[in-house]
Amino acid sequence: MPPLTIYYDGSCPLCRREIAFYKSNPDAAQLVWHDVSVNFQANDDASLGDGLNCQRAMAYFHVRDAAGQLFEGGAAFARLWLELRGWRLAGRVFSVRPFSWAINLGYKMFLPIRPTVQKYLLKWDARHS
Repeated sequence: MPPLTIYYDGSCPLCRREIAFYKSNPDAAQLVWHDVSVNFQANDDASLGDGLNCQRAMAYFHVRDAAGQLFEGGAAFARLWLELRGWRLAGRVFSVRPFSWAINLGYKMFLPIRPTVQKYLLKWDARHS
């Protein structure tokens, strides 16, 4: 069983770039990377496992560990970082209070502006491709 399954929105240009960055890490090969946008288009919640459906997975970043525990938002990033070389210290720091609260707050503050960031990133991509 892989140490983590990462659920991400592959239809989001910002998310794709971030996931590509994490996948370039030498430790990323041991992880499972699951593009939830494929499930969303097929209306398939079943393959996401207990406690996670397409709508929730598209709205928030999630990871599931080998024991089946689901992490969401900032906690999911901290859990992912624990598995990646060069990121483990950040993972440890943001896994404990008050830093875990801070990363969750930052993540929740970013979510409302994510569509605007995506829109500008799409325009930038179109001009530079």
